[in-house]
Amino acid sequence: MSAGLKKSSSNGCEKLLTSEEQQAKINEVRRLIGPLPDKLAIYCSDASISRYLRARNWNIKKATKMLKGTLKWRAEYKPEEIRWEEIACEGETGKICRTNFIDKHGRTVLVMRPSCQNTKSTKGQIRYLVYCMENAILNLPAEQEQMVWLIDFHGFNLSHISVKVTKETAHVLQDHYPERLGVAILYNPPKFFEPFYTLVKPFLEPKTYNKVKFVYADDLNTMKIMEDLFNIDQLESAFGGKDTSGFDFNKYAERMREDDKRMPSLWSSQSLPLAIPQPTLTSITASKPVNLDSDSDASDDNKLDGSNSHGIYAKVVSSDNDSSPADGGHNGPSNIHQDEIVSLDGKA
Repeated sequence: MSAGLKKSSSNGCEKLLTSEEQQAKINEVRRLIGPLPDKLAIYCSDASISRYLRARNWNIKKATKMLKGTLKWRAEYKPEEIRWEEIACEGETGKICRTNFIDKHGRTVLVMRPSCQNTKSTKGQIRYLVYCMENAILNLPAEQEQMVWLIDFHGFNLSHISVKVTKETAHVLQDHYPERLGVAILYNPPKFFEPFYTLVKPFLEPKTYNKVKFVYADDLNTMKIMEDLFNIDQLESAFGGKDTSGFDFNKYAERMREDDKRMPSLWSSQSLPLAIPQPTLTSITASKPVNLDSDSDASDDNKLDGSNSHGIYAKVVSSDNDSSPADGGHNGPSNIHQDEIVSLDGKA
């Protein structure tokens, strides 16, 4: 495939686009979104918009609607402001934690243990999940924008199944963190889990469930997936690796507190790296609100006199503020290179 031709895949369909065609679609989505406050404008970098376009098979209207939904959600939910002390009680058992190693493709690894669920609050569980996602993105290497989930089913039983939490989890991850999942490893799931997975599968995008891999400790063929993805010396023994250290809540809490200290610096416009110059929208005054509820087409999106019920006002965004490591988990302009548009696993 030529350097100027990229592959986009969604729902079993493939679309070939040149770099120029991709950039044109990215620019059009940015135009339809309109000017935003600096903090939200971070999520309109080339890397971010391309993820939403890939998630919607490069359909501009669908990607724009999806991105508007995320911008509205972020303005209200403020995931980047969640701190460890707020959700520490959710993390006491290590039900979700970030490993201190990456996989062979450079992806952050999140370990999930459904049997270690220690609270009843769906709201609290989802907030902790969001915190873990933001933390995983914060720690992505410069050349990577996806992560791996390792789901340990040791001790899992029917009492740990919640369709409500599963649906809400799928909603948050698919709608607000598109193209962030590289692969999800379901390790030693019990037989009764398969009917449950069949039940929740309709809530998942095809591109999402295609990334789910079932691995069994007594199946050498599936265990090869682990060997191909991870350094066995670093991998926890619960997943067939050699690391026997286990989860230490106090040590993990200290890691999270240190990461929390890094988060605010990612939201300072002065600290944002230069991106590929983007069009500066100067024709809209700062007094006009951006309507993030609209899913209309280009002609309707130009009408910016809509409701201001969400308190998000238009602001002229300079080209310097168009990319941030907080968005792509990157530390520099590499997160917007068009060569990064095709995911490593080739499926998403």
